[in-house]
Amino acid sequence: MSAAEICRIMDEANVPFVAVDSHCWAESYPYRPAVEVRLAHNGRQLLVNYRVTEECVRAVAPHDDGRVWEDSCCELFISPVADGTYYNIECNAAGTMLIGFGPKREGRERATQDVLDKVARWSSLGRQPFDCREGVQTWQLCLAIPTEAFYRHSLPCFCGIKARANVYKCGDCLPHPHFMSFYPIDLPKPDFHRPDFFGDIVFG
Repeated sequence: MSAAEICRIMDEANVPFVAVDSHCWAESYPYRPAVEVRLAHNGRQLLVNYRVTEECVRAVAPHDDGRVWEDSCCELFISPVADGTYYNIECNAAGTMLIGFGPKREGRERATQDVLDKVARWSSLGRQPFDCREGVQTWQLCLAIPTEAFYRHSLPCFCGIKARANVYKCGDCLPHPHFMSFYPIDLPKPDFHRPDFFGDIVFG
């Protein structure tokens, strides 16, 4: 499936957005963008649609596997198999992305470009890098992530998978840095690489 079709398909199927609104470090990072996500699958692809409203959008990472978390970045951390590992799938507002794998923050194995190329991507802001665009704006990002993107596991399809996951929005180098999550993270400072704060997700 083309990533550009995801918004329409989810709208027609009445798949609702849910808010990514846990603002766990509000005292240190008070800015709070509006972030929503919705997930579905078609068997072979995990379909992800983010919708963000924020004061400044940035996507300067020049290529995949770069520092996309410093941009306006949406992230899905997911453990599709209960073996103590997880994938971090991070994508900025221009669809530039990285995928990592491992049991913890340290020593993560990055996906190769041929794996990243399997993920179809669409952004309402286009696919070219850009510096900060000031002024409140709403943008959407869609990803069609195939089973092959989970490159350290052999997933026949997404049907019936019981996963653990969390969804994040960050912008480390934006004028107003922020760190939002779907499930709250009870730690004194931002750290998304904490699978102990993932929640359950079941694919029908």
